[in-house]
Amino acid sequence: MTDFRFIPITPHPLLSTYVAKIHVFESSGRLPTKERKLIVPNANFKLTLTYRNGIVAGIGDKTFIQAENKLSLTGLIDSPVTLDSHEDAQTGTIIIEFNPLGAYRFFQLSYAEIKNQIVELADLIGSHAEELQSQLGEANSITLKLQFLQNFLIKQLEKTVADPIYDYCIDRILGADGLLPVAQLEKETGYSSRWLHAKFSEHLGTGPKNLSEIVRFKQFYQAFSAGANYQSLKEQIYHHYHDQSHFIRAFKRFTGSTPTDLQNSMNELATKHYTS
Repeated sequence: MTDFRFIPITPHPLLSTYVAKIHVFESSGRLPTKERKLIVPNANFKLTLTYRNGIVAGIGDKTFIQAENKLSLTGLIDSPVTLDSHEDAQTGTIIIEFNPLGAYRFFQLSYAEIKNQIVELADLIGSHAEELQSQLGEANSITLKLQFLQNFLIKQLEKTVADPIYDYCIDRILGADGLLPVAQLEKETGYSSRWLHAKFSEHLGTGPKNLSEIVRFKQFYQAFSAGANYQSLKEQIYHHYHDQSHFIRAFKRFTGSTPTDLQNSMNELATKHYTS
């Protein structure tokens, strides 16, 4: 049986506003073939260092290989992801997850182009990433690797400034658990839905409506992945969705399964990755 664990790491105080979580994932090998290796969208970008072995991820009909000792950036994901070790051997990965406020403060990119994509950081920002990868490869402990990664992010943060309109909208969407209509954002900011969509596409890679749908579903999946029975959650559905069929469509979109099918095939990889 494959053993694996998620080790939570407290982000540096200067990063805590933008970094949702940091964890180290360690595995003794691949998960059994029959087990579902599902990662459900949570609205976070991910910076990943595969310091031992590599990771293979499937997003839609595309397969991405995150090679050993490489840094990769995962754009906004709005479809289910399958994940496993590249080789059936010990695996070690550091994962830094940026909340929707975060990524644009660290990397000046076209975020729409990396939506549902995993891209090597060196292909996005060039020599700075290559220098960091070399430094990380020579670091002889996870603690030192984490220190180098966070120091790099702090320096990146110093190069950028906040976008107050975008940040305000993100805070409102997250604060409302994804239930705030775009029309309300138009009213509160004085900007049109078209302008807001363009702003979100620039900093996030998708529009405010799509982000809201991910955030809204996240409330349910957090409880579901923590062990709550689907039947016990039904009463809450109508506070967030028009009806049960509306909810089922969202569930299938983000997990690829119905609630009953998924509940019968959940494993610790899916639950701990989402709730750790």
